Amino acid sequence: MNSQNEAHANENSEAALVIDDLTVAYNSKPAIWDIDLRVPPGVLMAIVGPNGAGKSTLIKAALKLIPRSAGTVRFYGRPYEQARSLVGYVPQRGSVDWDFPTSVIDVVTMGLYGKLGWFRWPGRHERALAMHALEQVGMQDFAERQISQLSGGQQQRTFLARALVQDARIYFMDEPFAAVDAVTERAIVAILRELRARGKTVLVVHHDLQTVTDYFDWVTLLNVEVIASGPTAAIFTPENLRQTYGGRVAYLSHAQAVPLVGG
Repeated sequence: MNSQNEAHANENSEAALVIDDLTVAYNSKPAIWDIDLRVPPGVLMAIVGPNGAGKSTLIKAALKLIPRSAGTVRFYGRPYEQARSLVGYVPQRGSVDWDFPTSVIDVVTMGLYGKLGWFRWPGRHERALAMHALEQVGMQDFAERQISQLSGGQQQRTFLARALVQDARIYFMDEPFAAVDAVTERAIVAILRELRARGKTVLVVHHDLQTVTDYFDWVTLLNVEVIASGPTAAIFTPENLRQTYGGRVAYLSHAQAVPLVGG
């Protein structure tokens, strides 16, 4: 192996996530196209782009929740089939049947099934782990509550607890801040920062441009293709945002408005 190939192999083995040439198409129309992405370990990354840009599709294709038309994905150097125990996933709240008759602690305990296997029943130890995760998100008093009785913010916290109990190395979260109150948003941000402090890698589909620089140290700008990806300070610029959104947005940074509408 020559030195260039060795360097590329070392870069890939050290990365938390490596995506090469990933394409997903519906009825011959690409939802995401030829995605190349390398995410280092221990970053808190926002995936940002307009509606229809393929943000959720990217996550679902990486986790093999939907078919890939082409491409490969590696988690810490391994394909998903070999890396399931390393991966935590928080889907959109709207994708779940919240009328299903189950309790909060049962939902959180489901996060342990990957380690338990489907034929071993959760016991006292697993329940203790689930309760600890609920305490982390401030939901311990709702453990026996039916999920149909939860508010939107409480539902999101429950999902987050289910991911936390997995003790994954890399987390994928699809719009965790959508339609939650300010208290819940602050609680989620604190948990994400704690995960990063523990060396976890967290990828978040995010819509609020005003909070990107405050919440995330890494960002990927996506509009079917990757526009730019890297440290937030370098990537989250008016020029890159203009290219991502086609000039149809005004980005407010602190008290200063930065117009993205060209011409």
